Formats: sequence, C-alpha cells, structure tokens
Amino acid sequence: MKRIHIHVGVEKLEESIRFYSAMFGAEPVKTKPDYAKWMLDNPRVNFAISTRASKNGIDHLGIQVDENDELEELRRRVKAADLAVFDEDATVCCYANSEKSWVQDPAGIVWEAYRTMDDGQIFSSMGASDESACCTEQSVSKAGCCAPSEKTTGCCG
Repeated sequence: MKRIHIHVGVEKLEESIRFYSAMFGAEPVKTKPDYAKWMLDNPRVNFAISTRASKNGIDHLGIQVDENDELEELRRRVKAADLAVFDEDATVCCYANSEKSWVQDPAGIVWEAYRTMDDGQIFSSMGASDESACCTEQSVSKAGCCAPSEKTTGCCG
C-alpha cells in the first residue's frame, strides 16, 4: 500500500511538533533532537519535519511503499516516461534504512519513491558533516542526482 510523504523544513522543532500534533490530533511516532515524524492513516501520509532542510517549508515530497514490487513499479513508470532519475540502493536517511529513487518535477520539486526496511540510528549515512540532509529541491540537478552542498552532502552519493 502506498502512502504520500511530505517533508517540511522548520526552525523551531518543539513549536512545530506542538502545532502539527494539534493539527493531526496525534503525537509523532518518532522524535529526534532535529526531526519528528507522524505516520497517519487518515489521511494516509508520512509527514516529517526537520531542522536539517535546506529551507523552511516544503523540502521534498514522496511516495512511500510497503513492498519491493511497488517500488519497482514506480521506478518502471518513471523510467518509461524517460524522466531523469537517481536510484539508490540501501541507504540511511531521515533515521530510516531505505531504498529509494529521486526525480524532479517540471517545477523543480524533488520527489522520492522509497521503501523503508527499518529504523536507522543516524539522520544520513552520507556526508561528512552533521548538517548533511537528504536530497532536496536545491540539491537535485536536472539530471536527477544530488549535488553536494553545505547542507546536502546527503543521500545521493
């Protein structure tokens, strides 16, 4: 089953957790000093906030799947449309062990299609600095891959 994913960059994590908890009528399922995530069923969404985004507001969007065949179907559709895509094998990103692909829409919004296998203990497996983040609108090139930057040495290798 698929779930929409929204990642929002915030400055004040605790204040944002209070706000979104009130909006969703639910507490986050995961919190870290720089990150919080809600897994909602109505609407079915994986909503995450962090202080590591390259900007405040929408950082990236995505489609999370439960099964590998669902991820492969999404990848096939993107490739059949001849879109520039960056496929990752196993990676750690946003405190989760995942497999993912990244694309950029015509307006420049970065989308990820991914399957999470289990929790991760760090924000990102890539990047030398503690400030590294996953692929973001500013870090994914038209070719579909992250370009290293101060905040995004991130998930795209």
